[in-house]
Amino acid sequence: MREMRTEVLVIGGGLGGVAAALTAARLGRTVVLTEATDWLGGQLTAQAVPPDEHPWIEGPAAPPGYAELRRRVRDYYRRNYPLGPDAAQDPLLDPGLGVVSRMCHEPRVAVAAIEEMLAPWRSSGAITVLTGYEPVAAHTDGDRVDAVTLTDPREGREITVHAAYVADATELGELLELADVEHVFGAEGRDETGEPHAPETADPLDQQAVSWCFALEHRPGEDHVIDRPAAYDHWRTAVAPFWPGPQLSFTDVVPITLQHRTWTLMDADRTPGDHFDLWRFRRILAREQFTPGAFASDLTVVNWPQIDYWEAPLLGVDAQQRRKALDASRDLSLSFLHWLQTEAPRPDGGTGWPGLRLRPDVTGTPDGLAKAPYIRESRRIRAEFTVVEQHVGVEARPPGAGGAVFHDSVGIGGYRIDLHPSTAGRTYIDIESYPFQIPLGALIPVRVDNLLPANKNIGTTHITNGCYRLHPVEWAIGEAVGALAGFCLDRALPPRKVRSDQTQLADYQRLLSHTLGIQLAWPEEIRSRPHHY
Repeated sequence: MREMRTEVLVIGGGLGGVAAALTAARLGRTVVLTEATDWLGGQLTAQAVPPDEHPWIEGPAAPPGYAELRRRVRDYYRRNYPLGPDAAQDPLLDPGLGVVSRMCHEPRVAVAAIEEMLAPWRSSGAITVLTGYEPVAAHTDGDRVDAVTLTDPREGREITVHAAYVADATELGELLELADVEHVFGAEGRDETGEPHAPETADPLDQQAVSWCFALEHRPGEDHVIDRPAAYDHWRTAVAPFWPGPQLSFTDVVPITLQHRTWTLMDADRTPGDHFDLWRFRRILAREQFTPGAFASDLTVVNWPQIDYWEAPLLGVDAQQRRKALDASRDLSLSFLHWLQTEAPRPDGGTGWPGLRLRPDVTGTPDGLAKAPYIRESRRIRAEFTVVEQHVGVEARPPGAGGAVFHDSVGIGGYRIDLHPSTAGRTYIDIESYPFQIPLGALIPVRVDNLLPANKNIGTTHITNGCYRLHPVEWAIGEAVGALAGFCLDRALPPRKVRSDQTQLADYQRLLSHTLGIQLAWPEEIRSRPHHY
């Protein structure tokens, strides 16, 4: 077993983890950043999810490091791709012209941009990156986490890293369980939080669906049909009580109204008045943005309602049950692809698009599925302060009040409260929220002094997780955590002292806003405007 020592240990190389590592390094701290896969970037890369962002992301409301990441992605295309003349001149280049975001792009381009951002810090030794490592044990002493042991299961290697501060940036809040940090998962009850959209009583096994995404191109006239998956017949016939039919279908529900709708696959199949087609939903490369003949097909990521896996939870179950659920999620995704290739109804009366082709090179995997499932919900710390629906939900706030103003704000974010169907048989909860702040109290566990959450594991509820879980918010959380660790090391203070002491809090907020350029409050004219897609 190897051992290492560092000032800040970040477990999990998603957007929050990368942001925490970069911010701590910029403040002069040494960092070890670990990641279970071989790609940094989490939901943006290893999970192959194009960014979900608020309408003001192109302005100063973007977290500074996240804005830099977006610039680097665009610059990568400008330097390396044969852009068409209009795209080359577009300052807001969108390589995929996807519907879901103002900048849809390939996962590996984001990987390259993140590597560029980390490069000088890695070369100087300020940041050490360990990929392929998963946490297996946390070593605690009272209210502190002294070290974390990680293993690389593929190589059989093990390492223990000692650190003054530990950030849990894992996708499922793994350190919260390993270190016995007080936490919750699933849905809190209305009897506890008073949230209008919470279930009446708590249900830990009420967890949002996960999705195992994949990338496709379309080559008409070719046959790329995959083998029939093992549980294909199950997915063709199983119908959840809240769903209009089997998931192997073009019919689902509108998340906001729950009305039934029927999709078309390609734009050419649409009729006037139809909503956008599935192909453009999360398209990451649009041929029209590049010189003619450069690409034989668009590229799109399938992160569509049809692959939401809601039959079993990932948290509150043993490892074997979790593995079974993840395998079933993979099988659902491959079954949907097989159905698209063979049985999906076409407008011309035929069935199937056999020319749909998996692109394993786009996801960096042998089978074409993403390296990791898209996780929407994690274990969450029991925090000094918990954000509830009454702080951000439009229906739960006084008319026109805007989002709650937090005296200890460490960043901002914006998105609807967007909860996907759950493992408890609940359908979508998709409701308006106001642009919001990230309170420092939601980053501080009720007991442990030196472990900080840096992903979807902060002090939110099952409901408010629905707007605090998106790409730029996760980055903003990571920036705040990296800065907090650096600030606390400089002043030999625990994080809860920073929050409770008004002088220290003011100094920390000045570090965020003046030194790092992080916006801590929304302009009043935006704060009171509900977020729309």
